[in-house]
Amino acid sequence: MPVPAVIEAAAQNYKFNEKFLADAVKGLSDEEWKRRPSDSTNHMSWIVGHVIWARKMLLGRLGTEWSQPWLNDFARGAKCDAVPCPPPETLMSAWTEVSGVLAGVLENASEEVLSKPAAQGPPSADGKVSGIVNFLAIHETYHVGQAAYLSCWMGHKGIMG
Repeated sequence: MPVPAVIEAAAQNYKFNEKFLADAVKGLSDEEWKRRPSDSTNHMSWIVGHVIWARKMLLGRLGTEWSQPWLNDFARGAKCDAVPCPPPETLMSAWTEVSGVLAGVLENASEEVLSKPAAQGPPSADGKVSGIVNFLAIHETYHVGQAAYLSCWMGHKGIMG
């Protein structure tokens, strides 16, 4: 079943972000996963955990449950210095898993689910679940950009050349 037109661009962005985030963390040492430019910025472990958490929340709005026991540590507003982060391998394994689940759910999303009124939470330009899907793609891209910046800041190759 093709991705519904109302979320097609978002589905493409989620697919791009899947690769871009993996590229941003490629070759990082364990120490670099926790390195931050300042005390007021997040480290890579927190960013990756947070985008996984956001995908989990999106899946829930689309009627699919998926989780990891540590995900709530990365909820909106959580501080990275208070989070006992899983190892990078655990984070990236969860990223791969949730990405596969999300791709399947987006491909099979029904018009009925997408047209439901948006519950309180993330913004929705159309007031529906479809608007939340689209907003969270933007939210995720923002954080993938942070991850790309951190990687370059630490001396690694940029994700876009």
